[in-house]
Amino acid sequence: MSSTLAVPEVFDVPRHVAIIMDGNGRWAKRRFLPRAAGHRRGVQAVRTTVEACVERGVEFLTLFAFSSENWRRPADEVSFLMSLFVRTLERQVARLHEGGVRLKVIGDRAAFEPRLVALINDAEALTAENRRLTLSVAANYGGRWDLLQAMNRMLEANPHRAGNFGESDLAPWLATAYAPEPDLFIRTGGEKRISNFLLWHLAYTELHFTDTLWPDFGSSSLDAAIESYRLRERRFGRTSEQLVPDAIATVPSLTRVATG
Repeated sequence: MSSTLAVPEVFDVPRHVAIIMDGNGRWAKRRFLPRAAGHRRGVQAVRTTVEACVERGVEFLTLFAFSSENWRRPADEVSFLMSLFVRTLERQVARLHEGGVRLKVIGDRAAFEPRLVALINDAEALTAENRRLTLSVAANYGGRWDLLQAMNRMLEANPHRAGNFGESDLAPWLATAYAPEPDLFIRTGGEKRISNFLLWHLAYTELHFTDTLWPDFGSSSLDAAIESYRLRERRFGRTSEQLVPDAIATVPSLTRVATG
């Protein structure tokens, strides 16, 4: 549902959390370690965050792993990140499947090596029916790329239509058409920008920025972000007076969800 066309239902715990995982390199530098050590530690933070989202009742988690601009980084770092992606898929997909997690990879796969593409395809096929949590990994992804590919696919599907397209025409072609718009956006590492991530989707998303570096992000960090979200007044263009408390949907409190 588009938040600019209709008012979405609001829950105590966000249905969809989107995260820019920033700070791996700085985490390593502060410890006089190579950047690769920060990226490896970042994978552990991903595992912790996935588990925490499942425990708290989050339904969709989208992680920005590698942007279309990250190819500008040093070649050895890019090569390491690609190999780390391969190793992570080889080692973690079975665990995700056992935990009921569906894996989706969004982004332009054309630049990936065949081995990586095959692993992505196999992982998506294996976990396709899982519904406990949908984990989307944005790799070689950019928000502008997403909009352009969606528009191109929309036009290809409607070759004889002469303009007058609307949001509902474009939405099914976006990379995350299977998910609701994010309720909560988190960026770690202290930077305060969205860096070409989910440009269409973040129109009414609540933004949370933290100085915590991604390798140090854990369940308590997620709880802090969710608590910040719960304190927001989500108006979607309305006035405060129009919000009726008993009309806002609720789910069990964060404490109860977390403790089971």
